[in-house]
Amino acid sequence: MTARPGLPPLHLLLALAVMAVWGSNFVVIKFGVEHLPPLTLAFLRFALAFFPLVLFLPRPKVPWRNLAAYGVLIGAGQFGLLFTAMRADITPGLASLVVQAQAFFTIGLAVWLNGERPAAYQLGALLLASAGIVTIALHTDGSATPLGLILVLGAAASWAGGNMVSRAAGPVNMLAYVVWSSLFALPPLLVMALVLEGWPRISAGIAAADSLTWASVVWQSVGNTMFGYGAWGWLLARHDAGSAAPLSLLVPVFGLGTSALVLGEPLQPWKLTAFALVMAGLALGVLWPRIRALPL
Repeated sequence: MTARPGLPPLHLLLALAVMAVWGSNFVVIKFGVEHLPPLTLAFLRFALAFFPLVLFLPRPKVPWRNLAAYGVLIGAGQFGLLFTAMRADITPGLASLVVQAQAFFTIGLAVWLNGERPAAYQLGALLLASAGIVTIALHTDGSATPLGLILVLGAAASWAGGNMVSRAAGPVNMLAYVVWSSLFALPPLLVMALVLEGWPRISAGIAAADSLTWASVVWQSVGNTMFGYGAWGWLLARHDAGSAAPLSLLVPVFGLGTSALVLGEPLQPWKLTAFALVMAGLALGVLWPRIRALPL
């Protein structure tokens, strides 16, 4: 990988496009769960992420157990819980914000599993973000129910577990890694859908699905997987992580903004306060090491 200071304009635009796709996808998910049961939507998402791309991408040279662990954590864990929460228990904008708690769960797992010691700035970042989550929990206007918060935090914890698994895989083609691991997301999602949603509800949802629903399903594969992971992997192969990683802070910005513009999600003062607290925590965690390393 060739490290270069910053991103050239065209690469920056590509990175911003990826963040816009990943952020606005929370609204797309909301369209999908209007008709399809959430676990069924998650199953279809990973089925399309796996096939037909698996025919064109060689399997990454990592153990099968690593691919299986990532697939289960991200498929059944992150997206299964997230889609379920977004059915009726949290707005897309807040979901895009709360799920960013994965950054702090990842730090916690690194402390627990690898014996890493959290730095003072990481603890400060955690306190700021936690204050934002508490602010959301204290408001009961229907934007987020207690169940919705628990489910999205569970999704964030699963995402963090997936981060640890992918870190253990070492340098890989991330698009191929996501595609092949999707195979292992399918069995648990199918079982969960059949047991928790039932075939009558699944078949009724499929029968009621309109063009917008199916566009949401396809977008999960084409937008998030093919374009998102493909473009992001291409950028990371050409630039150091420090140049690209801070842009991930824009995902909840696009998430909340798109939800407000497209769905009319209200931006009450308390919601903006929660957003500011969580974003401040994320920014401190991501940017402080880079700021500290700047020459005086």
